Amino acid sequence: MRTLALLALAAVAQAAHGQTFRSEAHAFTVTRVVGGLDHPWSVAFLPDGRMLITEREGRLRIAKDGKLDPQPVAGLPPIAPHGQGGLMDVVLHPGFAQNGLVYFSFSGRGADGYGTEVARAKLVASRLEGAEVIFRQSPKGATGRHFGSRLVFDRAGFLYITLGDRGEQDRAQKPDDHAGSVIRLHDDGRVPADNPFAGRAGWKPEKFTLGNRNIQGAALHPVSGLLWTHEHGPQGGDEVNVIRAGVNYGWPVITYGVNYGIGTKIGEGTHKAGMAQPLHRWVPSIAPSGMAFYTGDRFPRWKGDLFVGALRDRMLVRLKLDGEKVLREERLLQGVLGRIRDVRAAPDGYLYLLTDESDGVLAKLEPVN
Repeated sequence: MRTLALLALAAVAQAAHGQTFRSEAHAFTVTRVVGGLDHPWSVAFLPDGRMLITEREGRLRIAKDGKLDPQPVAGLPPIAPHGQGGLMDVVLHPGFAQNGLVYFSFSGRGADGYGTEVARAKLVASRLEGAEVIFRQSPKGATGRHFGSRLVFDRAGFLYITLGDRGEQDRAQKPDDHAGSVIRLHDDGRVPADNPFAGRAGWKPEKFTLGNRNIQGAALHPVSGLLWTHEHGPQGGDEVNVIRAGVNYGWPVITYGVNYGIGTKIGEGTHKAGMAQPLHRWVPSIAPSGMAFYTGDRFPRWKGDLFVGALRDRMLVRLKLDGEKVLREERLLQGVLGRIRDVRAAPDGYLYLLTDESDGVLAKLEPVN
């Protein structure tokens, strides 16, 4: 039955290519760029036109001109795929043109289990050289859930790492635990002196926030430069948040979600003093993953909009914004491509989507005039 379902999904996805779709603001087509990807997680765009694509099982691939290099990139550090974890995000250093540095997150194994780690290496032709791990989540854990794992550089060159609670919800409120938080580092892994908990006894100095369940989407706002994220709720309660230093985002003390299956309340309700409210929420859950602000010129009436991928409902969500207020939501491509894992606004002005499937696809949205 699963094989038949996958074949049906592939047929639908193939039929989508060349078909015209309409949003409130633009008509567009979906073009297949490359296929044959094994549960791809992230894509990064190189200045020479090549694309780096991660596959969860631990392979970094290169695509160019619609062709996938059959040989994975060499030089990755040891990766320990486990449950939802594996090779996950990939981003370029802001100074990539000068230093060639690529950053990637992955699940690593230690004496206390598995956790998110981040490494950097220099990309030379089609291999990585001098890979070094600059962050290791501590403590790790035995579960295969909630690795988080988006990477974003801000305008000052600080690196943000999103971490899930590893399926152990109480860890998100612990000061001496990296889980369930956003991490902020210098590009070499050093802790910034102005991190909100640096120098405080009993706190992990790398922590920038706490109370986050599982952040799998993160992007810088094109005007404010602030980091925006979304995170998975449990059964309902997916959130969009603006990330600020030292803020407690509430999980699992407050949430708009409920316990899986039985629907019972989690924590103390939906509000508590000292804990942030989400900017936007989804009930029921859409299982968001990947997000990007559109800033290009190909879709002028989308400029400044926030795009979010969805795994559960297999769709792309467009949020129309006014500052830090969501004016309206539009749901696109529902059931057309598959589980959308990553969304990227590329330097060429197009919007790219990755599907988290065993025969995953990198697709491109192009305007129809």
